Amino acid sequence: MSTESEARTAGDETAREQPPPEEERESNTLRVIGWLSVGVAVAAIGIFVGRELRSRYKFNHRDPYDFYAHAGEEQTGEFGMGV
Repeated sequence: MSTESEARTAGDETAREQPPPEEERESNTLRVIGWLSVGVAVAAIGIFVGRELRSRYKFNHRDPYDFYAHAGEEQTGEFGMGV
């Protein structure tokens, strides 16, 4: 068994370690696409969490006048247009 491992030369190991340029290019492309998808996912999660935190903050910091904001009659779009 030791003769088999000794029979391998350094040239065989380096040839096996470095993929051909086509495979390397495909690997780099897939790696870039993977990192971009991770970045987009992180940004989407950040936007969603930020929106949720802001809506909770706004809800918890209401004042009494917010309860009366929509009281009374609602005006229509034609008010003051002479229709």
